[in-house]
Amino acid sequence: MAAPRKYPDELRERAIREVRATGRPVAHVAKDLGIHPEALRGWVRQAEADSDDRDDRLTTAERDELKQLRKEPSELKRANEILKAASVFFAQEIDRPRTRPSK
Repeated sequence: MAAPRKYPDELRERAIREVRATGRPVAHVAKDLGIHPEALRGWVRQAEADSDDRDDRLTTAERDELKQLRKEPSELKRANEILKAASVFFAQEIDRPRTRPSK
């Protein structure tokens, strides 16, 4: 589960908009809005990547896709372990001698 966000989305969007529209330094905008400068700097960089203004970072969509692709192998391994355990169980059931109920 993701950690809760310290700053509301509206504040993030407002801060990014102000930095990009006014051209003021990130540190000044951060101080005015009560945001840590490095947090705002990261938000601005990510916004620039999402709008194709930066090539050195993945877009949010690409990051989400990468996260999903990294998660898939572990899910597949877990499914394989379950299937192997099930096949062993059913193989034992087949090999077990059947006895007729006594009358």
